[in-house]
Order: sequence, then C-alpha cells, then structure tokens
Amino acid sequence: MADYRKMWEDLGMDVKTHDMLCEALPGAVIEVYFSQENRPVGMDYFNAVVAEIHGLRPAELVEHKKKGGKVVGTFCIHVPDEVPVAAGAIATGLCSGSQFWVPGGEKKLPAATCPLIKASLGARFDRTCPFFRLADIFVGETTCDGKKKAWEILAEDAPMYIMDIPQMKRPKDYAHWNDEIFGYIRRMEELTGNTVTPEKLHDAIVLLNNKRKALQRLAEFRKLENIPISGKDVLLITQIAFYDDPARITSMINKLCDELDERAKKGVSVFKKGAKRILLTGTPLSIPNWKLHHIIESLGGAVVCEEMCTGIRYYEKCVDESGKTLDEMVTALTERYMGAIHCACFTPNRERIDDIKRLAREYKADGVIDVNLKFCGIYDTEGFFVERELKEAGIPVLGIETDYTDQDAEQLKTRIGAFLEMLGN
Repeated sequence: MADYRKMWEDLGMDVKTHDMLCEALPGAVIEVYFSQENRPVGMDYFNAVVAEIHGLRPAELVEHKKKGGKVVGTFCIHVPDEVPVAAGAIATGLCSGSQFWVPGGEKKLPAATCPLIKASLGARFDRTCPFFRLADIFVGETTCDGKKKAWEILAEDAPMYIMDIPQMKRPKDYAHWNDEIFGYIRRMEELTGNTVTPEKLHDAIVLLNNKRKALQRLAEFRKLENIPISGKDVLLITQIAFYDDPARITSMINKLCDELDERAKKGVSVFKKGAKRILLTGTPLSIPNWKLHHIIESLGGAVVCEEMCTGIRYYEKCVDESGKTLDEMVTALTERYMGAIHCACFTPNRERIDDIKRLAREYKADGVIDVNLKFCGIYDTEGFFVERELKEAGIPVLGIETDYTDQDAEQLKTRIGAFLEMLGN
C-alpha cells in the first residue's frame, strides 16, 4: 500500500488515522470480509481500490484540483452527478458507513440520530476522511429531517448547496424538482466558471448511463441458478462506483463481467447448491458497511439483490439520452432522479412495495430481509407496509434494525440463521 501520509498532512488531517488505516485495510479488513474460495480474478481491482480507499482516488482528486478543477461531494442518489460532470467538476459520493466516524458526529448531533448522518458529520469534523476535506462544496438534499438539520451544522464548516426534493410525486412536484436541477446547474457554473452546454450535459448523461449499464449487466448474473459472484462482492463494487472514475470503473466492471460470462457458461457458483436466495431492502449500506452481507453469506445464504440506494435504485434506470436541448435533458434528469427512485421519503410510496415484489420474482428470492438503520424514522415506519404486504403476497420477510457496531452481531446471526433455516423447511 502506498504512503499517502504527506497528502493527509497537506489536507490538515489526522495522520494517526492514516497510519491505522494503512495497517488495517489491506490486511485484516479485506481478509475478514472478502477472502473467499473461487472468487473471480476480476475482483483484484476492487480489492486494490478499497485497500487504498483513502489514498488512491483522493490523490487523483488532489491532482484535479491542482489543475484548477473542482470536486463536488454528494450524499444522496437523488442528486444528479451529470450536472457537476457537465460543468467539468468531479462528483464523488461521500463515505458514511463506519462506526469509526459516529462518535465525531455525536459531538454535534443528538445520539438518537441515524448512524449514517452522524458518520457523515464525524468524517468531516474529525478530519479523518480525505474525501470530506477535498470537496469544494457539499450538496445536500431534504430527504429527511435529520439530514436537513445536519446540513445546517455542516454549513458552519464547509460550503453547502441544498436541493429541496419534494415529498410527493404530483405534476407540480416534478416541476419543482426540474427547477431545482436548473438551480444546481447555475450553482455548478458559478463554482467551476464553466458553462453547462447541451453537448456537455449529453456527454455526461452517456458517461454515467454507461456505468449504470455495466452495473445492470453485473446484476443479471445474480438471477442465475448458479451465481458466479457473491452478493458481498457486488455490494463492494456498487459502493466503489459512487466515487471511482466513471469511465474506469465502467471498464473494470465490464471486464469482470466478461469473466463472469465464462464462469456462467461452465455453471460455476460461489455458493453451495441450495443456498437460500435473499433480497435485502431498506436503508442504504454505505462503504464500509458490509456487516449484513457478511453475516448472511457466512451462514450459507446468498444475497441476490438490494432494493436500496446502495443497490439497484442506483443503477436500474438510465437517463433518456434522446434530448437535444438543455430543457429536454433536464426533464429527462427529473424523470430519472425523482420519478425512478422510490425512497421512503415519498408519500405515498406504493411504487417501492411494488418494486420489492417485482425484484423478489425476478431474482427468484426465497425471502426478503427488511433492514433499518437505528433512528431512521421514515424507513422504520414504512417497514410496517413493506412487511405486511410481503406476508400477504406469500413472500417470507424478516424485519431487522441495526447500526454500524458489532454489538448485535451474535443476535443478528441467530435471527438470520433461524430465518434461513425456516426458508429451508
């Protein structure tokens, strides 16, 4: 692993954290979570990326900034990455999936705030994640009350831009989100000094659609009877897709898929025959949150799909590429980033329940696990409808609540193990 200590020092970061990560990530973390017999060779690239997650890509962002480029940090899949890309900036997702950052967030937020939000603030204020130091601006959104108030606190330490997403999907709400995207375009033009032209926006749409298509191709292998890649590996790839170079990761995913094509022809599976197929739904699993996948697959289950922001919601639908004018393209972005994403922030949200049932059929899931991060009120409440309707549809479902710690690991193993056993019976 390369030494990025000097870069961390230049960014005014906690160098002790750098040293700890250098020791833990390449060895213990990867060995514990991603050591697996018969693993695809193409996963070597993604291993290397996660081993240097706080060095390799940040170093590229540093070089981009040295040349006058801007970096835009985002927290939510409702925010269209096409806009900063069209303005010549680099858009990066921001890590928020580790307990390591939670105590720092609790210095600013109530303890009864979801760990994802606390981790986001902790990573910035404790100076322990380079992505949070390199972003020239953070783009927040109003998907929940916890985030709305957290952005006010974050704004005291970093430039913020907030996109106001409607809570319903009526015609006037689509018009509002359309206006919000135009406002985002104007803000990115101010930030970069570059004009977002129809040509540049179209190129950005194609670039990011290609990444989605590569992830869609990867997801198709999970529908097979003999699944040639683990759910945990697909989760890792999806998490990395939020911040890696779009063209590069598209190429690497397609290269991996070429290998999976050959494995599929030979009937190669990374799971034992008869492994119970699990669809996960609920709150996002941001990097490095691999706990649930690790437990499920260590117990002999196979995670075949994630109806989550860090799953199929991120890539299942592409943006319409037929638009010629800026107005037409922004309308297409509005349809994709509001109409095609069924987050629990919306009311009513019948589309999400329909999606879960559809995906359970498409991926031949034996059961569904509905996941809620502690103190996430919207997903916790919507879980009532999700679990009721799945039971009525005859789809076995297990609802669980968890956080980023390992304190509930044994309890989760017991409950998930019993669920898998019940599916077997």
